[in-house]
Amino acid sequence: MSFIDTIREDIGTVKTHDPAAQSDFVIFLSYPGLHAKWMHTPEHWLWNHGARGPARVLSQVTRFFTGVEIHPAAQLGRRFFIDHAMGVVIGETTVVGDDCVLYQGVTLGGTGKECGKRHPTLGNNVTVGAGAKVLGNIQIGDNVKVGGNSVVVKDVPENCTVVGIPGRVVRRNGCRIVEETYNRDKHRENMPDPVEEQSRLNREGIRKNHQRIGDLEKQVADMERQLAELTELVNQFVQQQQKR
Repeated sequence: MSFIDTIREDIGTVKTHDPAAQSDFVIFLSYPGLHAKWMHTPEHWLWNHGARGPARVLSQVTRFFTGVEIHPAAQLGRRFFIDHAMGVVIGETTVVGDDCVLYQGVTLGGTGKECGKRHPTLGNNVTVGAGAKVLGNIQIGDNVKVGGNSVVVKDVPENCTVVGIPGRVVRRNGCRIVEETYNRDKHRENMPDPVEEQSRLNREGIRKNHQRIGDLEKQVADMERQLAELTELVNQFVQQQQKR
């Protein structure tokens, strides 16, 4: 696909996602997220062809004019849209799939000084809300929605909605999720989630209380039955004494 076709495709993407979008010409001039994406194309080319110094400097020029910092080595998919743009940071080893949308203040970053792949990989059709942070070498599946100001530090399966700090899956395939399970040892950046832990403890306490109430109800029923039997025996004894 030529660069002109890419521009046309990206302008069409803006019209799809932004109800405030106006004419093609206005979109071309007034969307810094598009400018940052378009400037990333030559920056990425320079980086891949060994001119890493100029690529890095050019990326900082783009950052100055657009408010978006995209490392020249990052891989961006088609129809990628950064809405409002300001404050977005995309790290070196980030991979972004097709049809993804980022809002202002999003960080696709790392968690420390580890080497190699240290930034997230986003699947296709991923939406990341304003102020959200997606950190570390993690996989974000297709059709995932990340809530605003969430901090995601672990893998997210496809077709999920993630919210909170740390991010928790609250919906999967359209269904509400009460408790999620995952491999806590897979990524060193995983952090404890006190809210999830307290919720788990609360649910366990409720389950035990329900069990105790059930046991008490059974004991009360047994006592009522025994009392009824004893009352019947007493009545029979009284009747026998009256007959005498």
